[in-house]
Amino acid sequence: MNNVTKIGVIGGGQLAWMLGLAAKEMGLSLWVQTPAATDPAVAVAEGVCYGAIADVATTAHLAKQVDVMTFENEFVDLEGLQRLEQQGVCFYPRLASLAPLLDKYQQRHFLQQLGIPVPAFGYLGDRPPTLPCVIKTCRHGYDGQGTFVISDEQAWQQFQQRWPEIPPQGFLVEAFVPYVKELAIMAARSPQGEIALYPVVETQQVAAICRWVIAPAPVDPQVSEQIQQIARQILTALDAVGIFGIEFFLTATGEVLVNEIAPRTHNSGHYTIDACITSQFQQHLRAISGQSLGSPAMQVPAAVMVNLLGLAEPQVDYGAKCQALAALPHANLHWYGKSQTYAGRKLGHLTVLLAEPAAALPMIQHIEALWYSTPVAV
Repeated sequence: MNNVTKIGVIGGGQLAWMLGLAAKEMGLSLWVQTPAATDPAVAVAEGVCYGAIADVATTAHLAKQVDVMTFENEFVDLEGLQRLEQQGVCFYPRLASLAPLLDKYQQRHFLQQLGIPVPAFGYLGDRPPTLPCVIKTCRHGYDGQGTFVISDEQAWQQFQQRWPEIPPQGFLVEAFVPYVKELAIMAARSPQGEIALYPVVETQQVAAICRWVIAPAPVDPQVSEQIQQIARQILTALDAVGIFGIEFFLTATGEVLVNEIAPRTHNSGHYTIDACITSQFQQHLRAISGQSLGSPAMQVPAAVMVNLLGLAEPQVDYGAKCQALAALPHANLHWYGKSQTYAGRKLGHLTVLLAEPAAALPMIQHIEALWYSTPVAV
């Protein structure tokens, strides 16, 4: 492990791009597998193998160029990768760690077996679900795609019209949780079992897409301690290597429920690039290359991260908007350089370092007023 210098990433989007920037800082070489030359990570990669994310033949070619393989997302052919693993390809996280997580129903079942609180869940069958509920595709849902909040009978009828043939075991249905906050934590683990936990953060999702993050989360210390304990339990049970993002619901009664586990770098951890001693991307690279983990501590009292999503109105002057955001005090603009823009697409993010936690919500409102025509109330 100490001789790992070349990292292969399945995926070439903004997460791989930020991983590539961190790799350059650390003297590591990053190769990516991605479909198009215009994908963000191509600009910073040492080498590129072009192909679909689930194309195992392309992955096999990439694996020959590097020391260890890792992932930008979960949209992979697990069985195909297992054949490569049997041939000696090293994947971190291990494929055995990914197996319980890729299917959302199986992920819920895994957590339930550990005794970790989750919303009541099941497969969507022939009988109508108890309303209100949330229906999710078991595989391949992200950024609002594949998630349906069914609040009443009309919403259920609309869902049935959209999906006239419901594939068996194709949808997870779970009870709607009347949460008061959505929280998240980034947690890293080394091959030797060393664990590093980042501060618990608050997130806001709009249409199931992360809109902003406040670090640290304004919650009771007992809540943060419970989340940290759950994160340790999950990573240990998975024998995880690398960084994982874990999302939670917090209810009005103080109950903490796990919403989702992402076995990779995560949007809720982008603030770490500017606000923490070791970013989530550096930490992931340290873990999978056999280095000791870095400190996850924040270097400032607080920070906010706001996603810069594509806007619906035509002829948006994104350059002018970015210039206004970058001029804010203690602001750090990260623009992903995507070749296409459309409403709701993650085009970049802005992190602002703060002198006190009380400044977080006013700063988010100011940023959104500069970027969006109709800022979301916070």
